[in-house]
Amino acid sequence: MTVSIPSPLRSYTGGTHIVEGYGATLAEVLADLNERYPGFRFRIVTEQDGIRRHIKIFINEELVRDLADKVQDSDAIHIICALSGG
Repeated sequence: MTVSIPSPLRSYTGGTHIVEGYGATLAEVLADLNERYPGFRFRIVTEQDGIRRHIKIFINEELVRDLADKVQDSDAIHIICALSGG
């Protein structure tokens, strides 16, 4: 499946904005990405295994909040980072 990487996290993927992900659940895909891009998962997942508040993840066009959500090889995962400032 394809995983769209937001600009703030592209330093982990060498600047690449779309990478291939492998796994049967969102958690497995993030673990796979973290294996290839060390430190990536920590920026998305809390120490309690929840998705960080400022991160939104869509599987195809559906917002997900559970790492146990199933994914398929044909899915597109989009990771969105909220921006803040003043």
